[in-house]
Amino acid sequence: MDEILAVLGPITIIGIIIVFVVLVYAFRSVKIIRPYEKGVVERLGKFLRVWEPGLHLLIPFLDRVTKVDMRENVVDVPPQEVITKDNVAVTVDAVVYYEATDPFKLIYNVTNFYLAATKLAQTNLRNVIGEMQLDESLTSREKINITLRDILDEATDKWGVRVVRVELQRIEPPADVTQAMHRQMKAERDRRAMILEAEGDKTAAIERALGTKQSAILEAEGKATAIKEIAAAERAQKILIAEGEAQAIRNVFGAIHDGAPTRDLITVRYLEALKYVANGNATKIFMPLEMQGLASAAGVFGEMLESTKQDAATK
Repeated sequence: MDEILAVLGPITIIGIIIVFVVLVYAFRSVKIIRPYEKGVVERLGKFLRVWEPGLHLLIPFLDRVTKVDMRENVVDVPPQEVITKDNVAVTVDAVVYYEATDPFKLIYNVTNFYLAATKLAQTNLRNVIGEMQLDESLTSREKINITLRDILDEATDKWGVRVVRVELQRIEPPADVTQAMHRQMKAERDRRAMILEAEGDKTAAIERALGTKQSAILEAEGKATAIKEIAAAERAQKILIAEGEAQAIRNVFGAIHDGAPTRDLITVRYLEALKYVANGNATKIFMPLEMQGLASAAGVFGEMLESTKQDAATK
């Protein structure tokens, strides 16, 4: 029994070792590439292939896999002082967003992409802002972002990277320049306020003058219309009076020519003539004495005429 155990002991140890080696080999032979990754495979130091996401097998101790993150990443460019075209030192920092497009280039064409991208962004940021005046650099962030993105995208193309966008986080002039800008801004706003106030007063004065003018025009037009209406009413009244008198004359004339006038008709006409005599408009009155039956009426009319003249002389 002891002899059997002595023989099986070394065999068991060797078996355990073999099983352990097989498990290690199997474990290292399996590689999983995540959906946002790609794998660069090397065999004995030589590039072999690029693995897509999924489960892959390799030869342990001979193959080596480097995983590359294909998601969008960011490079934070440290703040730096940049001299503008008008010799003003401003503090500028930015962030660069990029994504890998070629894992092979990203692994073999650049040693430290993060450091290289940072230095490249700082250098080109100095160049871009150095060609601008201070005011232009403060108001042209979008232009700076687009220009810097195009420069970095072209420069990093050989590294297998695409620069998605560049964003300036801040552009800070010196404190004294900032204070001067604030004073200038305040003066400009005060000037605009004064101009707007003056324009408002001018517009109000013009509107008041136009209102006064329009009111005077409307008043004059109203008076003219009223005068025209009064004149038209008087004219209509005179026309009606004239038509009435003409009609009365026609009636008298017709009565005289159609037959002998009555006492009442003659009396009425005498009374109308008396009104004109009283006003001094007539001095003589002719009566148709040859007509029969009018003597008494003439006597009455004579008495009335005499009394009317006496009243007029008294007055």
